[in-house]
Amino acid sequence: MNPNIPLAERIRPNSLDELVGQEHLVGKGSILRKAIESGKVPSMIFWGPPGTGKTTIANIIAHTLKVPFFQLSAISAGVKDVREVIEQAKTQPGAILFIDEIHRFNKGQQDALLGAVEKGIITLIGATTENPSFEVNSALLSRCQVYVLRSLNEKDLIKLLETAIEKDEILKNKKIDLKETAALINISGGDGRKILNLLEIVTDSYSDSKTLSITDEYVMEVAQKRIALYDKSGEQHYDIISAFIKSIRGSDPNAAIYWLARMIEGGEDVKFIARRLVILASEDIGNANPTALVMANACFEAVNKIGYPEANIILSQCTTYLAASPKSNAAVAAIGAALSSVKKYGDLPVPLHIRNAPTKLMKNMDYGKNYEYSHSYENNFSAQEYLPKEISGTKFYEPGKNAREEEIRKFLKSLWKEKYNY
Repeated sequence: MNPNIPLAERIRPNSLDELVGQEHLVGKGSILRKAIESGKVPSMIFWGPPGTGKTTIANIIAHTLKVPFFQLSAISAGVKDVREVIEQAKTQPGAILFIDEIHRFNKGQQDALLGAVEKGIITLIGATTENPSFEVNSALLSRCQVYVLRSLNEKDLIKLLETAIEKDEILKNKKIDLKETAALINISGGDGRKILNLLEIVTDSYSDSKTLSITDEYVMEVAQKRIALYDKSGEQHYDIISAFIKSIRGSDPNAAIYWLARMIEGGEDVKFIARRLVILASEDIGNANPTALVMANACFEAVNKIGYPEANIILSQCTTYLAASPKSNAAVAAIGAALSSVKKYGDLPVPLHIRNAPTKLMKNMDYGKNYEYSHSYENNFSAQEYLPKEISGTKFYEPGKNAREEEIRKFLKSLWKEKYNY
């Protein structure tokens, strides 16, 4: 056994019975398992977090069906690579093409797959960590079945560790006592590959001939010294995007740009970064600077068209603009309060006077009766009731304490006097 091959690869299962986790997809009697066992699998897309078994299940399908298996990574493959595989597949019936990180393929690259999938030249299996509804074009998506994979739970992760220690040709020759697992599980975050990489680092760090007692304290000590080694495939993804967002929220453009640079250097998907900026523009800035959402949306559109490396400049402009904008989470608080009210009071009836009345029957039932058309009144405003009577006067939106929203507060107060206590 080659010790240079990562542990996760050395113990990668070859059958569904060996697979850990994803019982809802491949457990006894599941739809996907039945399809695999029948030898008739559709083109499909696996959507789920890193290290949940997307690549492994694709390999198991090919191994079980004993069909030609081609694998491409959307990070490095282009249209030319796709077409070459399709040409080879024409002479190899039943061929499977597995594309890792298919969300990184642009429209042209995805379109190159359409004809081959439609004609049955290849069975496509795509893997993505991003919502395929946004990242896979509708024509290709309509030809694929989407299966959602879940993060591995504690039981799954412990089983992975025990299997590795018991069956791996290298680890089983070492004296290992898996005494505690909390640290391994917490650091892995439900990522099977991550926990196996960490286990390998922990065992490699111990050269004594005595039994290695794996404790939480020892794992943390090793992890802090060697964190980069088990994170080399970009699994700091969630930590760095968190630091990026929190730096913008904290109005620190310098820190935000640093974390942006880290993501760019790590090959992060440009649309993932831009999408998070759009969300932040409403979540953390909102009406304190309404232009922030316009800027973020324009950024998303621009980088989607331009791509790297020029997208770096556009992302930098948007990041610094949002970081330097006044902040408000009033929109988040407003929808949160409104959702809580909906859950508390249920489906309250719409007041009759603001109901739609497209038919005579509805008009006879007083739908829309006495509705006051705002533009017919002074200042285009009528102080009528718009909420169900059970929650009349409830204020969900509280303008933030910033210049723009103070203007909004003043305007609303002039309209609603004391009703909403602005």
